[in-house]
Amino acid sequence: MPFPNFDPVIFSVGPLSVRWYGLMYLLGFLLAYLVINHLAKYRGLSLDKEGVSDLLFYAVIGVVAGGRLGYTLFYNAGYYLSHPLEIFYVWEGGMSFHGGLLGVVVALVLFSRRRNIPTLMVGDIAVTAAALGLGLGRLGNFINGELWGRVTDVPWAVIFPTAGPDPRHPSQLYEAALEGPLLFFCLWILHRRKVPAGVPFFCFFLLYGVFRFMVEFVRQPDAHLGFLWAGATMGQLLSAPMVLFGVVGLYVLRRRSLS
Repeated sequence: MPFPNFDPVIFSVGPLSVRWYGLMYLLGFLLAYLVINHLAKYRGLSLDKEGVSDLLFYAVIGVVAGGRLGYTLFYNAGYYLSHPLEIFYVWEGGMSFHGGLLGVVVALVLFSRRRNIPTLMVGDIAVTAAALGLGLGRLGNFINGELWGRVTDVPWAVIFPTAGPDPRHPSQLYEAALEGPLLFFCLWILHRRKVPAGVPFFCFFLLYGVFRFMVEFVRQPDAHLGFLWAGATMGQLLSAPMVLFGVVGLYVLRRRSLS
């Protein structure tokens, strides 16, 4: 089927343009604030409204800094080594989820130490809130007609304007569903059961890594990278350590609970 005729710009006022992708980010942060505020109270974490705002601020800095550095290192290191100043050209695009995740983890550690609150509990709440933002971000990718899937003949295949005449998997929608509501639901259930601190955090790494690894089989790899070691994509090579980290973290928590 043809790609829906989305205009990436919702409206413009003079030189200022409001885009769907930016709106998705805004909605993601709004939902994150509400989720963090609720879960902090539910899990007994001492965070007032100012604390929730500070946590979001730390997370935003971590996402932007980590996402940009991750993209330059994982996806286009050669170019940015030759043009180091362009690393700071965030407005030109180029962000890595895996780099952004590492940036957020560092930001959460700094935040929890500054506030003297449990790091794992902060991580549990933050990753749960992040899941909704991830789903909205993938929806924004679909509206922008970017990061499309591989050529296919499935009935729901989409012909993306910038991807040639062949129908492709709408892999952005697969990721939006898996990394958004499904991942959020799984983590939310864990919170409702009041599992030990750290379980939702490590489950996030495990589940996201599995979901992303699976979708990469139908997602078109980056043109300048293609297929890498053993036919894997860069997304799969970066997701595999996430799965391992999640499994090891859950194993350590299990051992601690039994000792």
